[in-house]
Amino acid sequence: MAQREIGTLIEAVRYFSDPDVCLAYLVEQRWPDGKVTCPTCGCQEVHFIATRSLWRCKVKHPRQQFSIKVGTIFEDSPIGFDKWLPAIWLITGAKNGISSYELHRSLGVSQKSAWFMLHRIRLAMQTGTFEKMSGHVEVDETFIGGSAKFQHERKRAHRGTGGLGKVAVMGLLERTSPERKSMVRAKIVENVRRRTLTPEVRANVTAGVEVFTDAFRSYDDLDTDYIHQVINHAVGYVEGNVHTNGIENFWSLLKRSLKGTYVSVEPFHLFRYLDEQALRFNTRDDSDRVRFEKVLGQVTGRRLTYSDLTGQTVAFTN
Repeated sequence: MAQREIGTLIEAVRYFSDPDVCLAYLVEQRWPDGKVTCPTCGCQEVHFIATRSLWRCKVKHPRQQFSIKVGTIFEDSPIGFDKWLPAIWLITGAKNGISSYELHRSLGVSQKSAWFMLHRIRLAMQTGTFEKMSGHVEVDETFIGGSAKFQHERKRAHRGTGGLGKVAVMGLLERTSPERKSMVRAKIVENVRRRTLTPEVRANVTAGVEVFTDAFRSYDDLDTDYIHQVINHAVGYVEGNVHTNGIENFWSLLKRSLKGTYVSVEPFHLFRYLDEQALRFNTRDDSDRVRFEKVLGQVTGRRLTYSDLTGQTVAFTN
C-alpha cells in the first residue's frame, strides 16, 4: 500500500504491520533529505546495520550505535512501531480521546504500558509558539476537578462550593478570520486573580486588539492595553459579536473528554490533557492522516521517562 492510500485506521494498521515499512516511513519523516544523522554528535557519516536495524556512527563516542527511537518519545520502549504508530493514529483521531484501558484492549499491551504510551504521545502533541494572538480574542477561565456532591459530607463541609479544591485553567481563543480557523491555547494557572490572569493575556495577545471576556473583575485592567468588550452573563450571553461562546465550547469539549473518557485525571497530569485537547481542536478540519503526521513530526527531541512521569521506576513489558 502506498503512503498516499493511508486514510483510515484499518489502512494504517495494515501498512505499519511490517517493521521494515515502519522504519522506512519514520526515516523519511525524521530525515526528509535522506541523510541519517547521529543523535549524539550530529555526524552524518553513519553505517546501517541491516541485521539489527541500527546505525553506527563513524565518530567514536558513547552510544555510537543508535536506532530510529533514540532521541524521540519512543526511546527505550520495547514496544514495536506496529503498535506505537496505530496508537498515535487512535489518540489523534478520537474526538474525545482514548483511555489507557481502551488502548490496552486494542493493541494487546498492558494497561500501564498503554498509559505510559499515551502520556509520551501527549508530549509530542505540545505545540508551543511565540506568536501572539490577534484579531478578536476571547478570554475565560474554568475550574477542573470533581464535583463536591460526590465527596464525603465531612470533606464537602470544608471544601465549600465553586473552584475551591479544583485546578484553575485559563483559556484564550482567537476567533476565525479570513486567514485561518479559530485557535485555542489553554494553561493551568495558580489562581484566577488579576495579577495572575492579566500577565498571561499580555504574554499571548497582541496589544490593541479586541478582547472579549465575561464580567469577572480580574479582567478589569485589560482596558489599558486592549479594546476590552465585556458580556455580563447575569444579563445575557450574546450582545452582537460580544460573547465568550467560542472558548466556552472548548471547555465543554475538554470536560466531556475528561469526564467521559478519562474519568479521573490527577491535577499534576492535567496540563498534558490540555495539550491533547488543544491540538485536536486546532486541527479539527485536518484529516486523520494530516493530524497523525503533524504529531509524528514532533516526536524528536522530546523524551519522557517513567520516573519523570510518576517519580518511581518500574519495568515495562508488552
